[in-house]
Amino acid sequence: MRPLSRRQALALAAGAAATLALPPLAGARPPAPATVPPLGPQFLWGVASAGFQCEGHAPDSNWSRYVAANSSYDRYGDAVDFYRRYGDDIALAANLGVSVYRISVEWARVQPRPGVWDEAGFAFYDAVLDAMAAAGLRPMLTLDHWVYPGWAAERGGWAHPDMLGDWLANARTVVDRYAAGNPLWVTFNEPVFYMVNETANGGLSPAAVPVMQDRLIRAHNAIYDHIHRVQPRALVTSNLAYVAGTAEPVVNGPMVTAIADRLDYVGIDYYYGFTPQTLLQVSPADLRALWKMPLQPEGLYYALQHYSRRLPGKPLYVVENGMPTRNGEPRADGYTRADDLRDSIYWIQRAAADGLPVMGYNYWSITDNYEWGSYTPRFGLYTVDVTTDPASTRRPTDAVAAYTAITRAGGVPADYRPTRAPAACSLVDAPDSCADPVTVPA
Repeated sequence: MRPLSRRQALALAAGAAATLALPPLAGARPPAPATVPPLGPQFLWGVASAGFQCEGHAPDSNWSRYVAANSSYDRYGDAVDFYRRYGDDIALAANLGVSVYRISVEWARVQPRPGVWDEAGFAFYDAVLDAMAAAGLRPMLTLDHWVYPGWAAERGGWAHPDMLGDWLANARTVVDRYAAGNPLWVTFNEPVFYMVNETANGGLSPAAVPVMQDRLIRAHNAIYDHIHRVQPRALVTSNLAYVAGTAEPVVNGPMVTAIADRLDYVGIDYYYGFTPQTLLQVSPADLRALWKMPLQPEGLYYALQHYSRRLPGKPLYVVENGMPTRNGEPRADGYTRADDLRDSIYWIQRAAADGLPVMGYNYWSITDNYEWGSYTPRFGLYTVDVTTDPASTRRPTDAVAAYTAITRAGGVPADYRPTRAPAACSLVDAPDSCADPVTVPA
């Protein structure tokens, strides 16, 4: 059986939250306003991607080895070939009207052997960031999106005592090279689900999970300090895969507590939401069919509210949000990518109108990608038929026009009403959402 991917594990954990002890109600929610104001000129609109998932031409890494070792995984090929098509994708992003483009700088590409730096690898990222600057886009650079060199995988990855020092040596090199461009920084992508994937794919033993978590914490805190030494006004986060309010203290809580003083903003990833009814309807097979996962755009409001209470005063940034389809086909429920995008932005505007300090939003993803073992789930604003189209043609979905209109206007129209009504009882924020759910005006 194929191990659960990050987003599959995320869906499972969100459902499992229903079995946890429920906290007391947090208090009445503000009434639904008749209109929502735009998000303003300082709001950061963005798109997101990741190195291994998009670049192709992959060097030896833990993930190239995981794919080779798992016959059930789709063959990687060259993903959507961002390595050669980066100029096209950056132009597509600029045409959307966004100001931020998230990528990862792959450790495996820039340090192919211990102590050996590859200038050709760095030259690729130099060219990518130069193209972003020319297009007026600010990079959001992820230092670790779950991929590390094959030589580090051979010795046991994060279970090896030298991993922390070697990771920091690479991260400092990347920071020193690119800090002058004033990027936003992400240290680790979804650290909890990084550990889940290393257990499922990399053979990390359960006993070594606390060791890996401790090393991730120490690495984040150390590189945060280094970033601020070379880029004093930097904004640094480690984005968190939001599960559910009742589960957050168990799932993400230990990591958040350990790095809270070294988060300049709270990066939040949000995808799915369950009700008690939909949870009962989900089968184990559905967890591997991401296009069947129930979508609750209002969960973005709950997630933002949760972290505004958990870390008061910290700016909030939706680092990832999007909707999967199966090979680009229409969803069975008829909900379109444009519908989901507009509904999601409505709830971000609601959060901002209620005083939550939301600073930005990234759509995942600018193009379809290699979804950690499969090309079947499609998340892209531009869809790419990797397995059937040798040209990797970027074809716009209906969300391209929707997102372009949103960035131009600073959000959805003031009198917008979501296509999908909020759930009466969402496990994303149980029990508060059951006793006092968010609503929309009639």
